[in-house]
Amino acid sequence: MPTLPVPFVTIGLLTLSNVFMTFAWYGHLKHKSTALITVIFISWGIAFFEYCLMVPANRIGSSIYNGAQLKTIQEVITLSVFAVFSVFYLKEPLTWNHALGFAFIALGAFFIFHKWS
Repeated sequence: MPTLPVPFVTIGLLTLSNVFMTFAWYGHLKHKSTALITVIFISWGIAFFEYCLMVPANRIGSSIYNGAQLKTIQEVITLSVFAVFSVFYLKEPLTWNHALGFAFIALGAFFIFHKWS
């Protein structure tokens, strides 16, 4: 049985986990009339699935990435998922300053992954 490359599995699992976490953390913003305690328990339930994906992603990814690299991958994915979520679910536009901030984060990712001699 062929196995998938570690980067593919790691990034795929991290992306799926971030979709769950984004809904756990921000999905309730469209349902502000729901009681806070209800939202908390629903968010915990959603976050359970995020952990079921995030923990294996980090365990698998640690075979080729160090902790700083894993965290950087996760943060870039988080911002990417949130940008899509913000526009399509929350109906909030992304502006130039968001794009500039994301560009600076991408620049930071470059410095984390660049092999310095």
